[in-house]
Amino acid sequence: MNWTVAIDIGGTFTDVVADDGTGRRLTAKVPTVPADPARGLLNALSALGGQGLEFGDVSLVFHGTTIATNAVINDKLARVALLTTKGFRDILTYRSGSRPDAYDLRQRRPREFVPREDRIEVDERISGTGVVKPLTAAETERAVAEVQSRDPQAVAVSFLFSYLDDGHERALADALRIALPDLPVSRSSEVAREFREYPRTVTTTVNAGLRPVVRDYLAGAQQGIRELGIPGNFLVMQSNGGGVPAARAESEAHKLLVSGPAAGVSGAVALGTATGRTHLLSIDIGGTSADVCLIRDGEASVVPMRHIDSHPILSPSLDIHSAGAGGGSIVEIDRSGALKVGPRSAGADPGPAAYGLGGSNATLTDAHLVAGTLGVRTPLGGSLTLDRGAALDAIGRVGSQLGLSTSVTAEGVIAIANAHLESAVRRVSIDRGEDPRDYTLLAFGGAGPLHAGQLLRDLSMQDAVIPRHPGLFSAAGLLATDLRIDESATVLRTIDTASIGEMAAWFNTIGEELRNRLRKDGIDRNRIRVQPAIDCRYKGQGFELSVPVVSTGLDPVRVCRDFRDVHQSLYGHTSDEPVEAVTLRMSAFGALAVGTGPLTGEDSRLPRPVSARMLKLREMSDPVRVAVYSRDDLGAGATLAGPCIIEQPDATTVVLAAQTATVDGYGNLWIKETIHG
Repeated sequence: MNWTVAIDIGGTFTDVVADDGTGRRLTAKVPTVPADPARGLLNALSALGGQGLEFGDVSLVFHGTTIATNAVINDKLARVALLTTKGFRDILTYRSGSRPDAYDLRQRRPREFVPREDRIEVDERISGTGVVKPLTAAETERAVAEVQSRDPQAVAVSFLFSYLDDGHERALADALRIALPDLPVSRSSEVAREFREYPRTVTTTVNAGLRPVVRDYLAGAQQGIRELGIPGNFLVMQSNGGGVPAARAESEAHKLLVSGPAAGVSGAVALGTATGRTHLLSIDIGGTSADVCLIRDGEASVVPMRHIDSHPILSPSLDIHSAGAGGGSIVEIDRSGALKVGPRSAGADPGPAAYGLGGSNATLTDAHLVAGTLGVRTPLGGSLTLDRGAALDAIGRVGSQLGLSTSVTAEGVIAIANAHLESAVRRVSIDRGEDPRDYTLLAFGGAGPLHAGQLLRDLSMQDAVIPRHPGLFSAAGLLATDLRIDESATVLRTIDTASIGEMAAWFNTIGEELRNRLRKDGIDRNRIRVQPAIDCRYKGQGFELSVPVVSTGLDPVRVCRDFRDVHQSLYGHTSDEPVEAVTLRMSAFGALAVGTGPLTGEDSRLPRPVSARMLKLREMSDPVRVAVYSRDDLGAGATLAGPCIIEQPDATTVVLAAQTATVDGYGNLWIKETIHG
């Protein structure tokens, strides 16, 4: 028997799903161990072992992790020595020159990642037309000696115009690797061969700083996996929505910055394909944050650059917007005396006050317990029990500062959280010209189903779907993920017959290289596909739009026409100005042969409630006693009328009045409004 095991480490819980390809699944949810995330991973695997999983039968372990994101946000990068072209030592200080908060006299200056004394100038120079100052052997030797004197944990090399000519970077990097064989060396022409000096330099620096962190983490995780007796391959989720073998993940560490949220989006795309829904808005609400992504025509959009803690990272990433609204979001009074929810989180340790683990801050979870959406017997995380008294005390302390009752304060907390979530959905839909009323809301994560019904109503969406195991959906999403490799190169050429031929040659060469890499990763040739694209702009514009080549063919007239169509769709106007190709991109996908389970059987019997409790939300004038159902009792075809609550070990779903919840043949729960205004 070949089991595939998928593990997603979140800020509060670590989720694991095992699938044998025949319909049998094992699941577990254990608390995350912030001080040692690999320990949480191994605890999750051990929980599956306790359910009878034979570790020797596991052929693949797929892992989504927040280790890279946490290292950047919490300033835990390794010490890096940065080598730059002479005269450009301070690129990390003056950045791109933009000042979005020019009139904020108290603005926080972004971290520079590398102290000035660890930035080393190298006397060399390449321009856009060729070598201006050669890199000599003596200068190379001096630069290597300077690095050795600083004793860093990693090295980043970023020279001017290396995206056009990487000869100097390559020569110095080779010398460093010979002199310091145990030191990770990252060069910008290898990490991000694109123009714009600051984004390229900071991406290379972050890559270098993450490599020791990711290397040590993955080595510890892989050792623990082997000690359990698991012989299968170990893959890691990337920001682009594809997987990478753990052995290669270390050298591409900056591509793991959105690893965790990306897994849920992969699962959302797969669920949409299975149910025939091509327009989805996915929202993953965990213990720390909410991650929202728009899926249009069955595909999630990918952006070539995203900002992490205000720093631009050149790496293809799923276009996910995050908001600081999760179950652990801390409730407090801000300086103006207003009620505030998030973005600070109580996380897994100590967690919400109701967890009884030493936390005293009021959180969104505590508000739900006070309001009745969560109950004291709600099976949270599979093992945690909630302390309503502690939740009442925590929310009550906040309410007393506002002169409000505990109940009204809890309602306000939930309403504010819903407003944050609604704003996040609008950011990826209305702000980008998409009407959420044309989309289905897919809510998952431990807290997603708690808010799905209200978001469905407030945004007038078509319907909402809650997957069978919402709290484990990001882990399950890994089972629907392909391997993926991305490469890019800036060319800055006007699109015409001559330049398009050169671009075709690059696509052919890189496409074959990526196919070969995927075959080395064990992917059969007929399971590999490539997707070329060109970032285009009107000549003289400052920024570009990506145009997929698959829909155009490499014909200059069609590429320009498709670019103008994209420009018209996004900005509402177009032009006859010449079109410039800025960056060529190639993505290669290797489909994994991971099985999926069959449909559940039909059972339309109305289940009996397992309990009842009082519920009081913003829209209710008085508390209402509502029925509580077990998700395990709901067979395909079962329909419940709201208001009611549906509980399961990994999440709780709230169905509002004038809404119905129906189970489909996959075990998904569909919520619809019964009255439309």
